[in-house]
Amino acid sequence: MVQGHASAHGSVAGRYRLLEILHRETNHICWYGEDGETERPLLLTQTGLPEGTGQDGARRITARVLRMSETMGLLRPGRVATVVDAVVEAGTLWTVAEWIDGVPLGELLAREGALPPARAARIGLELLEVLEAAHAEGITHGELGPGQVLVRDGGGVVVTGFGLVGATLVPRLTAPSYASPEQARDERIGPAADLWALGALLYTMTEGRPPFRDRGRPEATLRGVLRLPVRAPLRTGPLERVVQGLLRKNYRDRPTRPVVREALTRIADEDPGTAAPAASRPRPPATGAAVRARSGRTVVLGTALAATAVTAAVLAAALLLPGTKGPGTVAAPGTAGSSSFAAGSEGRSGQGTPPPAGVSPSAGVSPPATATGLPAGFRPFTASEGFSLALPEGWRRVSTTRASDRAYRVVFGADGDARTLAVTYSTQAGPDPVVIWRDEVEPALAKRQQAYRRIGSIRATTYQGREAADMEWLSGTGDERVRTFGRGFLLGGGRSFSLRWTTPADDFTSPANRQTLKVFLRTFRPGPV
Repeated sequence: MVQGHASAHGSVAGRYRLLEILHRETNHICWYGEDGETERPLLLTQTGLPEGTGQDGARRITARVLRMSETMGLLRPGRVATVVDAVVEAGTLWTVAEWIDGVPLGELLAREGALPPARAARIGLELLEVLEAAHAEGITHGELGPGQVLVRDGGGVVVTGFGLVGATLVPRLTAPSYASPEQARDERIGPAADLWALGALLYTMTEGRPPFRDRGRPEATLRGVLRLPVRAPLRTGPLERVVQGLLRKNYRDRPTRPVVREALTRIADEDPGTAAPAASRPRPPATGAAVRARSGRTVVLGTALAATAVTAAVLAAALLLPGTKGPGTVAAPGTAGSSSFAAGSEGRSGQGTPPPAGVSPSAGVSPPATATGLPAGFRPFTASEGFSLALPEGWRRVSTTRASDRAYRVVFGADGDARTLAVTYSTQAGPDPVVIWRDEVEPALAKRQQAYRRIGSIRATTYQGREAADMEWLSGTGDERVRTFGRGFLLGGGRSFSLRWTTPADDFTSPANRQTLKVFLRTFRPGPV
């Protein structure tokens, strides 16, 4: 079994930082991470290799993974994870891919439970399309399981894991419960093994459990796949016939791809209204998967926050304002405005602002803190709204305001601390985070904040794989002058989060404040809304 860490420093190849475990399978762990040089978010997959794998074997394995990824990326762009690096360290294969704005299918099912047959059929059709492209080129995936299928926020799927088959001496590298009987016998496999895995995934999506029980040890699970009948399905409904056909023990008896496509298309079309909900992170990233509507938050600096009720007409502008505690600035009304956008970006903020440190993605449900621990002086915090992040010791929720459309703003701070962080979630954001800052947020700031002045330009970027934008500004005068960094990011469907970090202007670029902002950006996880 692969262990849940790479090294004492939580890094791979001295470059890739490991931040959060997204999904576990047998001999296979999927991580959220970031490139230590560029700070880009990444998806890292950790796979154990047999003992004694030498340098030549490692080179062959990494070359195969990269080659397969490149081939499949050309055949099905956007549907196959783009692998940017493959590294073997201490008997472990690390596959480094561009961040995918979605959640592993296994995690989605853990959060939502069984899916309606029509939605499962739609996911199955997208998987079948990728498999058909691979099979036409003589490529068999051979490792398809819930951890190799990521469901995007918008409902589409991305497949990972091409090139892993054959990288180990055992019959099945990951997810033995989804191995075909021919794999359990350690025979040479072909496209029929992928069709079996597709049937097993369709079964799991509708039943909420795999067709064969995981018996704790891969060998025992594979014996069950080989010898035991499929557990009788109870909820597959119209999918039962195609699932039973795909899970025939003799690969020659399984239906062909055209037959499977026709059956899945018919089932999907029978219920066109069941569009696949966004897999917003449940995770957090947005945690509720599609569920999780990832929310936008805003970070704000200041000293005493005033929370005032405003009419619905002003809610949108209110949410766009930073919360401040200094008497020299105008405190944000604190109300969550439905049209305010929650944007967050990952690009460098400029003007002394610390570079974004990569946050967890995803919208869906994620742990309250990074898997590799927190710097001294910080503690994990999970808000009742579902989002999570790390806060400095002594910090707490200072104020909370909500709107009728589920938009909200939460401000964090501490007694005697002039700094604040505001997290804002909204449900009526526009499609362009730069335009939101420029046309909606900034006019409200200029109107309501004393001596408002923007610093630099509004910068488009990405954050946790999402469209985002950063903006910085000054407000207040004299000793009450404060500086705010705002990052807004879109979740889709009009949903957004923004984070606003506010400190006394003269202290904004201090090492302590730079680190605090970096920790906020790195550990923030959207929650269910």
